Amino acid sequence: MKKCEVVVNVKDDKDARPIAFLVQTASQFDSKIYIECGEKHVNAKSIMGMMTLSLTNGMSIAVTADGQDEEEAIDKIKEFLTEG
Repeated sequence: MKKCEVVVNVKDDKDARPIAFLVQTASQFDSKIYIECGEKHVNAKSIMGMMTLSLTNGMSIAVTADGQDEEEAIDKIKEFLTEG
């Protein structure tokens, strides 16, 4: 299992499209991927779950991946969330 802290910095953070793209990115991997924000622990492959987080720029979150491609999954999710 791999975990990293990320500060969110995405374009159009008030729009739902970045969340949809994040879910698409996470869904490319076999690993289980979760986003932790405060007390919430959400499956990054779930659009409904991700919408409950209301991610905004400057927010600090933890990304966790567990599986055979966890390293690549963490790198891609981190890259997506910090594209700024």
